[in-house]
Amino acid sequence: MKGLGLIVLAFTVSFLLGRITAYTNEEDRLRLKHDYYHETCPQAEEIIAEMMDDFIQRDITVPSKLIRMHFHDCFVRGCDGSILINSTPDNQAEKDAPPNNPSLQGYEFIDQIKEALEYKCPGVVSCADILTFAARESVHKSGKFEHYPVRGGRKDGRISRALDVLENIPPPVFEVDQLLQSFSSKGLSLEELVTLSGAHSIGVSHCSSVTGRQFNFNNTGHPDPTLDFSLAKALREECPAIPGDDDPIIFMDRFTPTILDNKYYEGLLQNKGLFTSDQTLLTNEFTRRQVIANAVQPSSWEEKFVNAMTQMGEIDVLTDNKGEVRKHCAFLNPY
Repeated sequence: MKGLGLIVLAFTVSFLLGRITAYTNEEDRLRLKHDYYHETCPQAEEIIAEMMDDFIQRDITVPSKLIRMHFHDCFVRGCDGSILINSTPDNQAEKDAPPNNPSLQGYEFIDQIKEALEYKCPGVVSCADILTFAARESVHKSGKFEHYPVRGGRKDGRISRALDVLENIPPPVFEVDQLLQSFSSKGLSLEELVTLSGAHSIGVSHCSSVTGRQFNFNNTGHPDPTLDFSLAKALREECPAIPGDDDPIIFMDRFTPTILDNKYYEGLLQNKGLFTSDQTLLTNEFTRRQVIANAVQPSSWEEKFVNAMTQMGEIDVLTDNKGEVRKHCAFLNPY
């Protein structure tokens, strides 16, 4: 119990420091407003919602792609649309960092929305806001979620560096203490860490993200003991023992892979978390209790997920003249 107390104390200090770090731009965050485009582009959110509905009807994987993209944007330099910027001969941008390329997809959907909004309201709606609103639509349309309000007013950043991704995106091999540090540095709580991990209930990953768990875990000659036997067997059949150029796609959730729901937590309790960063949530007393609560109280988790997505969507935002409204999301505006 003494050890657990020290862990909780350490996290509390880390979390409070994280809040200070993440909200050094508190004035910018407070400038965000609901119905931000009411006067300048009143149909903005409606256009985004209608286009997202059309995208999803044609491709059920769109929500998982854009929810993940939103996370990867906000965890690197804040929610400033920097994930959307293309690399140049002089700079490798975030989208081309190993955690994002080639696994992160869906840029074309944001580009199409931006084109439509530029036609309707030139130079008004930022790419950062488009991605945030598109992520909201993704949550709303992929599960039993209400169409929750999201504040607008983010401006687009002008910096996008691949190195920043490696330093800020938690990899799938992270243990719980490393995840706590990563999320607290963004001003997100321990509960929000567990809540947002539920996004792994939809979408796919690649075999390279789990290599070792199903075969020779830590050179033991056996699968990871925290991995369900049947899932380990399935992964051995789906994934090569030695990753090569062929990196097969695998579902992150074996229950309802196209529906954003709490089945992810039920899977964790059956040792069916795909990543180490999933299954490790059972190794900490607090996070384990949260996993159990989310598994048995789906409506409560849905409410927490909406709140956590809203909180994440306001990390280190840029407002007013601290950023720009890019004409094309993949390119900086010329000076």
